[in-house]
Amino acid sequence: MIQADLLKQQVLLSDIDSEGLEKLSRIIKKVPLKKGEYLFKEKDETGGVYLLHSGKIEISRVTADGWRQTLAVVTPGDFFGELSILERRKHVASAIAVEDVELFLIPKKDFERLMEEDVKLACYIIRKIAIEMSKKLRRTTDKFLSALISY
Repeated sequence: MIQADLLKQQVLLSDIDSEGLEKLSRIIKKVPLKKGEYLFKEKDETGGVYLLHSGKIEISRVTADGWRQTLAVVTPGDFFGELSILERRKHVASAIAVEDVELFLIPKKDFERLMEEDVKLACYIIRKIAIEMSKKLRRTTDKFLSALISY
């Protein structure tokens, strides 16, 4: 079982009360990776939402001409793989450890069960995902517009 204070450090879980953290600590799994190991590759089945506790993960995709394009570098406290609990599809990118990492995984099946057993907690997590995704989209839009204007 993962300690509540470690879960509280995660952006996705930072505002959840102790009762909610207790429930989540029973379903969240620790996932260690060594530098250079893949967590998943493009077209793999999705496993759930990953919360990065330590280290760095690179999210990348192979372009049509065969080049690997880095989409994001995930740092401690952040999360990824969130679309796996929102839609049914395979990974569209790969995740590789840039350095030794420790992740916390909210498994997809356990989250689906949580949605039935504690709708309020599940909705809070989904709402937090939406807010964080919205922030990321705004930052990406700002970068795109800056690059377009300077071009």
